[in-house]
Amino acid sequence: MHWPATPAGFDARVYALSPANAAFLRDLGVWQALPAERLCPVRAMRIYGDDGSQLELDAYAAGVAALAWIVEDAVLQAALWAASPAELFAPAEPQGLEVSPERASLLLRDGRSLSAALIVGADGANSFVRREAGIAAVERDYGQTAVVANFRCEKAHRNAAYQWFAGGPVLALLPLPGERVSMVWSLPSADAERLDAHNVAAAVEAACKGALGALEVATPPRSYRLRRVSARRMVAPRVALAGDAAHVVHPLAGQGLNLGLQDVRALAGVLSSREVIRDLGDVRLLRRYERSRAEPILAMDGIISGLFALFGAGGRTASLARNAGLNLTNRLPVLKNILMRQAMG
Repeated sequence: MHWPATPAGFDARVYALSPANAAFLRDLGVWQALPAERLCPVRAMRIYGDDGSQLELDAYAAGVAALAWIVEDAVLQAALWAASPAELFAPAEPQGLEVSPERASLLLRDGRSLSAALIVGADGANSFVRREAGIAAVERDYGQTAVVANFRCEKAHRNAAYQWFAGGPVLALLPLPGERVSMVWSLPSADAERLDAHNVAAAVEAACKGALGALEVATPPRSYRLRRVSARRMVAPRVALAGDAAHVVHPLAGQGLNLGLQDVRALAGVLSSREVIRDLGDVRLLRRYERSRAEPILAMDGIISGLFALFGAGGRTASLARNAGLNLTNRLPVLKNILMRQAMG
């Protein structure tokens, strides 16, 4: 089967890749496979509260070329496949997972069996590998739906990413090549259901107070329910979880894929530095990976959960606290640099 080709049209789902993860993809030869005309650097971030507060982050002030790189989901997947030496089995559907002291075997519904010393479950929030390995997960519905779409914008975005917190809903407009932006709007599910290709542009213009002028739909809106998922463990004998299979967070900080790529970096480091006599699937080895990821994941989950609670809380006291916090942070260059370095991961 041929690898997926780079799509001609823009994908409505995009990622904000941190510079550290961009460097990791470059080391793997993936970054070089990305079409330059489909990449967009983020030079600045402008974050707005619900009461006139504002926080501005600038790549120049931080001494870096970009705070992040915007890349479409379909484009990134095509580059990953193009640079991968792996054999692709498709179409295929898993039916069972068998783990023995020597090997792990993935059984496919068509009768084939794939065996290896280690199976990495990077198969999403509804992970088959996680379930078959007997790893429990805690799930919580955020009560929101994310709506994604692309727009042509009247005003130049100047490689800036915008985000508005509105007492629950979170609207982000991310720069794309040319005069285009990609939207991620986290809304109460009932409100999200009312958006369609005919009314979404006007709704976004109103929500962002015309920051980018008139908007025209370039890619029709799509939506997906938002939930938090946290696996109780990231490893089991001959099994390791990575990405959404291990943790799903709210998109308000744009860190979902970055956390997943950090998992891959950590797992690759543990496996490549193992003792010569150590088996790849040895659960004691895999626990080194789990321990290395515990604190970063917990920290990011705590930050995102805290922001979600703070910016979603009603009442005048909560509003004063969050808006004062944004304004204070904006006036403290040292704190801003800490935030930027953390995000650039």
